[in-house]
Amino acid sequence: MRLADGERQVGSYPGATAEEALAYFARKYEDLAGQVGLLEQRLAASAVDAKDAAGSIANLRTAVAEANAVGDLAALSGRLDALDQQAAARRAEADAARARAREVAAATKEGIVAEAETLTDASDWKRAGDRLRTLLAEWKAAPRLDRKTDDALWKRFSHARTAFERRRRAHFAELDVSRGEAAERKEKLIKSAEALADSKDWGATATAYRDLMTQWKAAGRARRDQEDALWARFRAAQDRFFAARGEVFAARDAGLAENLAKKEALVSEAERLVPVTDVRSARAAMRSLQDRWDAIGHVPRSARDAVEGRLRRVEDTIRSAEESAWARSNPEARARAEATVSQLQTSIAALDAEAERARAAGQDDKAAKATEAADARRSWLAEAEKTLTEFS
Repeated sequence: MRLADGERQVGSYPGATAEEALAYFARKYEDLAGQVGLLEQRLAASAVDAKDAAGSIANLRTAVAEANAVGDLAALSGRLDALDQQAAARRAEADAARARAREVAAATKEGIVAEAETLTDASDWKRAGDRLRTLLAEWKAAPRLDRKTDDALWKRFSHARTAFERRRRAHFAELDVSRGEAAERKEKLIKSAEALADSKDWGATATAYRDLMTQWKAAGRARRDQEDALWARFRAAQDRFFAARGEVFAARDAGLAENLAKKEALVSEAERLVPVTDVRSARAAMRSLQDRWDAIGHVPRSARDAVEGRLRRVEDTIRSAEESAWARSNPEARARAEATVSQLQTSIAALDAEAERARAAGQDDKAAKATEAADARRSWLAEAEKTLTEFS
């Protein structure tokens, strides 16, 4: 075969005519051209990566250089050169994409590590623990970086998780100790409560149970698997005491209800003494009512203030009537009232005489002032005479 730099022997085909031999070597060229064309199509369609394409181009270049074929091998070499350039461009694009992916992966992992480090001192154990597990899953899903960078970031991430876990274990270990101590304190409180459960000293024991409840609330919480059982025992002791007290109080209240009905009847009788027309008889009737009242005894606490208040209002009304009667019969007060009336009468007479003398002397201003003073004392005299009549 003749080339640009001379001729090259491509081989022989024994037993065939020149035309048949030429056709044979032409088909070998077409095979090579077909392989080059297929690689062009695959590279154009991105059906082969740049690295594999480079290997295929190198193999085809060797095949073309050593081909025993008849055809435009120089053209095939040119096409392979073009494919080399395309493959190089693809490699550059792939390298750039990998670089961008590494940057994204590095930023992702840096963000994971930074967030994990912020959780090292967290005290919301459940939320922080859940978030660290999520961050671990995100780390595993992120692409790997170069070994040095990946190892350095992983070391920081692992250190943050370890520090948090160490603090969490220490916290719960301390909590277990405090809960154990709380359980011991509550066991003692339960024993005290159970010792009081059958007491009949209702008031003092009820107060003691209130004190025990205050201590219970201050004792702290035991472990979750103990707390409910401890509370059930403590509550059972209280319930036993208060149930017994309730039965006694219920029986007592039944009797007190009868007393209440009797006292309400007495109150109605007392209220008929008002308004007071005869102080002595009202006071005598009230003393009799009070004697009967005291003999009845206690009433239910819930009704005590209301019924005693009604009786107290009748007593206050009678007492006010007595005080008014005493005031009217008090000789000292009567003497003071008479003296006031006499003094005002004497003063009015003197002022009237002064006014007459002033008018006779033509002293109208002096007469007017004397008359004004006398008129003022007349109004005072009316009030003093009214007070004096109350002693009649």
